[in-house]
Amino acid sequence: MTRASFSTPDLILLGVYALLTLSIGFWRRKRTHEDFLVAGRALGLPVFVATVVATWYGGILGVGEMTYRYGLINWTTQGLPYYIMAVIFALALAGRIRTASLYTIPDKLDEAHGRGAALVGAACAFIMTTPAPYVLMVGQLVHIVTGWNLLPSIIAGVLFSVAYVYVGGFQSDVRINVFQFLLMFGGFLVALPIIAVRCGGLDGLISGLPPDHLKLDGGLGTGYVAVWFFIAIWTIVDPGFHQRCYAARTPQIARRGILLAVLCWIVFDLLTTTTGLFARVALPGLEGAQTGYAFPLLAERLLPPGIKGLFYIAMLATVMSTVVSYTFLGGMTIGRDLLWRLTGGPIERVTSLTRLGLVITSAVAVVVAVSIPSVVQQWWAIGTVCVPAMLPAVLTSYAPRWRVGPLWTTVGMLAGGGVAALCLASAWLRHGLGAEMSDSSLFPLGIQPMYPGLAAAAVAYVLGRLVGRGRAMGAP
Repeated sequence: MTRASFSTPDLILLGVYALLTLSIGFWRRKRTHEDFLVAGRALGLPVFVATVVATWYGGILGVGEMTYRYGLINWTTQGLPYYIMAVIFALALAGRIRTASLYTIPDKLDEAHGRGAALVGAACAFIMTTPAPYVLMVGQLVHIVTGWNLLPSIIAGVLFSVAYVYVGGFQSDVRINVFQFLLMFGGFLVALPIIAVRCGGLDGLISGLPPDHLKLDGGLGTGYVAVWFFIAIWTIVDPGFHQRCYAARTPQIARRGILLAVLCWIVFDLLTTTTGLFARVALPGLEGAQTGYAFPLLAERLLPPGIKGLFYIAMLATVMSTVVSYTFLGGMTIGRDLLWRLTGGPIERVTSLTRLGLVITSAVAVVVAVSIPSVVQQWWAIGTVCVPAMLPAVLTSYAPRWRVGPLWTTVGMLAGGGVAALCLASAWLRHGLGAEMSDSSLFPLGIQPMYPGLAAAAVAYVLGRLVGRGRAMGAP
């Protein structure tokens, strides 16, 4: 997509948004390491809900792309599975996580399973928190607004998104999340009615969509949908969920906040998926990479001056909130969970190491964003490899009676993630990074990589149980 055309009201709104974002982000309060990492563990319910919702919902252009291409399957795969897993997380884990009063998932893995599992978990957490998909989307939006080439747009978007969190840490992250939460909902609530009227309302929507777009599987089959339900297990081991629960004021706030966040996601998914369906009706001829610009192109076609600027702000707020949060999580993973865990020293070093981690995370995200220019493919690949590695270890860390010992836990993590990664790599080597990963025939034995990954992790877990039981029976 070429540079969008903006009126004076649009440009004023975008300028005000940029100034307010920087002002809110750079405003600081306390500066202890606990304030920098978990905002002093003082998040109340409204702020907790806003930061969870804004952080988790960053893939706005990916939502537009998937809805445009396949229809309601966007909700079936990117919405429903995550609601279910988030509710499970809230009821089973959120309160326990806050009670633990730690900082990160690797902290819990270290406490429960030892240093080896913590280091493997830190590597997985870094992969899971890579902001690359969202960095790509920020770059695409900056490209549209400025007309710059994609690479400088990505770099500019990253610098703008993370400069203030480098200074203020998690406190800045939370403040920005609250501000952007309001903007993401406000922009879509204002724009969607205008888009609906100009596309002929509900009748125009139903008559203008291909038949498969109104099917819950989008014509891709239940096997593809099922994979996303497994990928949604990501929610249970998501570092962002855990960090925010550690930062909640009480266990009750953590539990109730996640449940309220689910309700917010349902509303926002209704807004974004409906907008994506109208994009298909209004712009029926998009192909290839153009589908990733479905929302910006829809705004260019249908939205009046002022409203267009507000809609762009909503998209920017949705993506930037996640770039900020995930970049900080990545920096925290490198700084605290890897460098500090390996080198030791006073806890006060964590702040400076986390800032170094922010720089490294940003650089890696830019490289990945340029290398894999599909948001949906990045989501799919990260979840496919990391969920099998992390799931058993995280769950058993909160259930002592089901643990299998440090060695077998670490083996299970390496086996689960390693087998899934090998299956994924075999398809990439034979068919390229741009291959359609929904096609199971690309993989060994025609099986999606997550399944053999989970199977490998389960085998290691069962062996660990058997070995542990045998030792217990053989003990004098």
